[in-house]
Amino acid sequence: MTPTLFAAIILLLLIAKFFGQLWLDHLNQSEIRKNASTVPPAFRDFITEENYFKSVQYSFAKIKFGRIELMFDFVISAIILFSGILPWFFTIGTGVLGTTSWGSSLLLIVFTVLLFIPGLPFSYYNQFVLEEKFGFNTSNFRTWILDRLKGLALLLMLGWPILALLLTIIAKSGPWWWFWGWCAIIGIQLVMMVLAPIVIMPLFNKFKPLEEGTLRQRLLQLGEKTGFSAKTIQVMDGSKRSRHSNAFFTGFGKFRKIVLFDTLISQLDESELEAVLAHEIGHYKKAHIPKMLAWGAITSLLGLYLLAWLTNQPWFFHAFGLQTRSIPAALLLFTLTTELVTFWFTPLGNLFSRKFEFEADAFASDAVGAAIPLIGALRKLNDKNLSNLTPHPRYSAFYYSHPTLVERERALKNA
Repeated sequence: MTPTLFAAIILLLLIAKFFGQLWLDHLNQSEIRKNASTVPPAFRDFITEENYFKSVQYSFAKIKFGRIELMFDFVISAIILFSGILPWFFTIGTGVLGTTSWGSSLLLIVFTVLLFIPGLPFSYYNQFVLEEKFGFNTSNFRTWILDRLKGLALLLMLGWPILALLLTIIAKSGPWWWFWGWCAIIGIQLVMMVLAPIVIMPLFNKFKPLEEGTLRQRLLQLGEKTGFSAKTIQVMDGSKRSRHSNAFFTGFGKFRKIVLFDTLISQLDESELEAVLAHEIGHYKKAHIPKMLAWGAITSLLGLYLLAWLTNQPWFFHAFGLQTRSIPAALLLFTLTTELVTFWFTPLGNLFSRKFEFEADAFASDAVGAAIPLIGALRKLNDKNLSNLTPHPRYSAFYYSHPTLVERERALKNA
């Protein structure tokens, strides 16, 4: 393959992704508009006209804002790949930082930070204009700034040494560096699964055990009934930044724990919270997390093997103006270009994710003895979060990791 041909292929993939996203947004917007005049019959039992119309406007606002971000990202990607900025950056960067593992990893960290900076105005607008307009924002500018400074500190304190270690292993492993690099990545991921809830997440939010009372007793009894003994059930101060609500499961083994947003507790009654917890336990009992980890491990192994092959292809570097082949440069190019291909496989990953959600819903229904509590929780969460209740089927099939409310209700009632 010639460098010119490969560059042309990447440009076509970049354009195809851009217009593919625009087309999906158009389908979704048209579907929402088609159902915007009145509350669809499926939702009249639990949502008011005022809230439904507000959710429609929220969806429209997010689509409009998303298109601006989409066009911006397209331009930035095109500039990075085809303007000659990459060879200039590597020439200057390696001249200043050198080519050691520490210097190369810092160079990649600097590039990541520089790539992140242009998106800051969009992040600010989303938080303090769009989310504020629809009543979700509870953050302030100080918290917003501190979050990004903490993220930068973690990138330097954890990301830099981890990347330097990875590059050192690769440099000393010979032709099989892709395999040993993969082993190191898997080991790092497992360590981070333990460290994240203990060290990293508390830097951004406060966690406290669920208070004594009927809710705690009810949830602990559910854990005993389902054979799930989490180290703790904790409440996170999600209201510090937003009125959106959620619950999630983190860690593994004796480090596992269930986290409930304080906003979630304020929005649901005890039977509904029990059903939500049962859903999260369902993910654990159905081994969804190990399955996702296994799938991620397989894809990362294939990705590193492909990266190793591309590293030996001069056209992979020359297509973007890089004359010197190196692992750091290949890693950066691989990250920038493979997303243009993997984007089209998004529906496949989400298909499995939605299957897992259906299974966890069915488990929750069995665990609490009825489907009604979980249906009630899902309805309230969709209502309170102003979720898009009428997405286009192709849009939801492509992007949604969770089934729509209608799909989940139908499955629960049929079960």
